Amino acid sequence: METFSIDNHSELHKVAKAISKLCAGNQVFIIDGEMGAGKTTLIGEVCKFLNVADAISSPTYGIVNTYFSEQYGEIHHFDFYRIKNDEEAMDSGLDEPLHSGNICFIEWADKIPKLLPDNCVRVSIEITDTNSRKITIKI
Repeated sequence: METFSIDNHSELHKVAKAISKLCAGNQVFIIDGEMGAGKTTLIGEVCKFLNVADAISSPTYGIVNTYFSEQYGEIHHFDFYRIKNDEEAMDSGLDEPLHSGNICFIEWADKIPKLLPDNCVRVSIEITDTNSRKITIKI
């Protein structure tokens, strides 16, 4: 477990770098945090380290965005905030990317606990102040 205290956005690169180093040996990353904690922002910073040229945005309405990295291939970014059940998650196309060997970042994974593999990297973002976050990475 590794924990970071971030007091402003410019310090987020430390966390993103640590997560990007885990991408070589891990596939599924669960990014937890309340609304507005910075989940999508953190994923965007990690994707910079993975050399993703695509614009990173929240897939809240489309449920999944797919980005491309020369080194890692397709990277999937799921946001299950709006889903109501496991069936909706499966209808979003979760199953194939989840078992493809490609990197998957999942926001609001607490809505689909039965569908997740056991070997996920969990990243928790806790708001400690307006611009401050405590971010914990558990492998």
